[in-house]
Amino acid sequence: MTTAQKIADIEAEMQRTQKNKATEGHLALLKTKLAKLKRELIDPAGGKGGGAGGEGFDVKASGDARVGLIGFPSVGKSTLLTKLTGQFSEAADYEFTTLTCIPGVYNYKGTKIQLLDLPGIIEGAKDGKGRGKQVIGVARTCTLILIVLDVAKPVTHKRLIEHELEGFGMRLNKTAPDIKLKRKDKGGINIIKAHGQEMSHMNDDTINCILKEYKISNCDVHFRCNATMDDLIDVIEGNRVYVPCLYVMNKIDQISIEELELVSRMPHYIPISAKDEWNLDELMERIWEYLDLIRIYTKPKGQIPDYEQPVIMPRSYSKVEDFCGKLHKTLIKEFKFAQVW
Repeated sequence: MTTAQKIADIEAEMQRTQKNKATEGHLALLKTKLAKLKRELIDPAGGKGGGAGGEGFDVKASGDARVGLIGFPSVGKSTLLTKLTGQFSEAADYEFTTLTCIPGVYNYKGTKIQLLDLPGIIEGAKDGKGRGKQVIGVARTCTLILIVLDVAKPVTHKRLIEHELEGFGMRLNKTAPDIKLKRKDKGGINIIKAHGQEMSHMNDDTINCILKEYKISNCDVHFRCNATMDDLIDVIEGNRVYVPCLYVMNKIDQISIEELELVSRMPHYIPISAKDEWNLDELMERIWEYLDLIRIYTKPKGQIPDYEQPVIMPRSYSKVEDFCGKLHKTLIKEFKFAQVW
């Protein structure tokens, strides 16, 4: 039996199992086994994970940020890449026009943003169908994911794509759970919860069941959030990628004004028409917001600041130490002081 078949059997059993306190331990066991099997798909040989290798998929990172275009075939990803970057990517009225990863770069607010047009994924991509493992493997290296959807197609397409990405260890628009796991040589399992922290999604027996399934018999596990079973499994696995995601609703020229207003109210959504170049300025602004970058202008001693070439840094890694490392890895050793305006 293949790994994909084993995964399908466990998922089917989870759907059949009713969720209540009596079955909580059984569900925890199933979810743990499922995570282990999915790890084999992400990293089958125990070497480099992600499955991004393959002809046409080894794209060198360039620019200050990397944005991946993910979606089903024929939703307008290639047209969007061409309109934003000027890089030609073949577009046609039939599916699977793009068979490899096509990169392009555009400038916005002094920032070079690399855009990757990835081949259309299909249901079962996380199991390797349609070069899906290579496509999602490249997506794991991106700073931001744009899920491109055809506004005229069913909204279930969004959930299908999310399911494929989550099955390959990606977590969209989520932050890593505040759980700290420290393994020990002895002492058993010690569960520590922050003062006043309630755990409504799992009890101590479930936590012990998950840890023992991973053969972790001695550890301190600190909970500072109302964690779920999936959160604990993600922390133990340690190979999850937390990435912001923006849902691009393309082809709005085919819907009415009333339908467009409904789409605009949904969180993390941006309506556009790549073919007619509608709302692309707003899309670039939203990409900039979701990347959460800052521009740092350097000022040579005795001269005016250099406003032409700012140093681009993620807001979450914008300490003076991070800035020195961005300029040169040995600079921090000679660093004395900094003046920041």
